[in-house]
Amino acid sequence: MNNCSPKINIAMILAAGLGTRMRPLTNDRPKPLIEVAGKALIDYTLDQLADAGVDKTIVNVHYLADQIEAHCAHRTKPQITISDERKKLLETGGGLLKAAPLIGHDPFYCCNTDAILQNHKGKNALTRLQEFFDPEKMDALLLLCPLKSASGYDGHGDFSLSSGDESGPLQWRQDSPINAPLYIYTGYQILHPRLLHGPANTPFSAKNFWQCAMDKSRAYGLIHDGKWMHVGDPEGLALARKELENASIEQYDDR
Repeated sequence: MNNCSPKINIAMILAAGLGTRMRPLTNDRPKPLIEVAGKALIDYTLDQLADAGVDKTIVNVHYLADQIEAHCAHRTKPQITISDERKKLLETGGGLLKAAPLIGHDPFYCCNTDAILQNHKGKNALTRLQEFFDPEKMDALLLLCPLKSASGYDGHGDFSLSSGDESGPLQWRQDSPINAPLYIYTGYQILHPRLLHGPANTPFSAKNFWQCAMDKSRAYGLIHDGKWMHVGDPEGLALARKELENASIEQYDDR
């Protein structure tokens, strides 16, 4: 753990996607506004950021952008600035590059809106990320989830860690040693703006930034110590709703 980690006050939420895997629910609303247990997906992310002490959040928009703007207008914490991609969807990397002038020069959180984190023992997962982030040796720190702690996910994992600790340098799954534990990228990370280089106004993936950091041995992962719900399709949505309903019942029974 890096006890001298800088306080992170700014975040980027990637909310411009088309939500095709969530159809037909996204025929008339953007995926970030789909509700789980009475709360829009984007609000789960915004609440995590607010609880972690983030003051300013940038939200990029494209599909049904007016709905997301109207929803965000009711939020007072954190303060929200819109990065408008109505004319052209730039994917994750292009969207980050377009928002770079709004992000500034300090490390920032970058979050998706198709995941819900359950914090372990009251510790905010983003605060844990900040505590482990060391700008002297890292350009990217990704929050990873063990396969056993995930719902709504049917893949094989994205990364392994080159150490056996709760954090360490990242390795792609395909480059990992045989039988190495594999982890899922949760959609939550810290990036340093020095990574934000690429072709302007051109769609590309944020994986390019990860690869750049990995090439310099400056990409790390931190294992999430709570549950992670991927809400990327109707099946994942149903599982998340059931998980949160059960959590509410357990909380009530403990009173």
